[in-house]
Amino acid sequence: QVLLVESGGGLVQAGDSLKLSCTASGFTFSRYRMGWFRQAPGKERECVAAISRSGYYTYYEDSVQGRFTISRDNAKTTVYLQMNSLKPEDTAVYYCAADHGILPSSIWTAYDYWGQGTQVTVSS
Repeated sequence: QVLLVESGGGLVQAGDSLKLSCTASGFTFSRYRMGWFRQAPGKERECVAAISRSGYYTYYEDSVQGRFTISRDNAKTTVYLQMNSLKPEDTAVYYCAADHGILPSSIWTAYDYWGQGTQVTVSS
């Protein structure tokens, strides 16, 4: 059974930091690229960051470039999203996703497996 379990969300103030974690099970983690997506009420789901199987290649959405860092630990089957200098517009439900492709992808339809999401709320 494939499981992706996100954690680390919460309520913070603008300028604060959060680190999201997503622990995977039920598949060979090191053979899957991973992505972090978010969806705010009334908005489309968007990819904020993605990482290749090895962790060597990464993708960032323009609005988070320089503030967010995606990383993975294949031994721990976990992908992380370090979020710094948070802004109110970062408020959303954040999801991690897994796909058997090699290079990072920002296209949500490419991903096979999804977590349940974790809420991030940034107050001004």
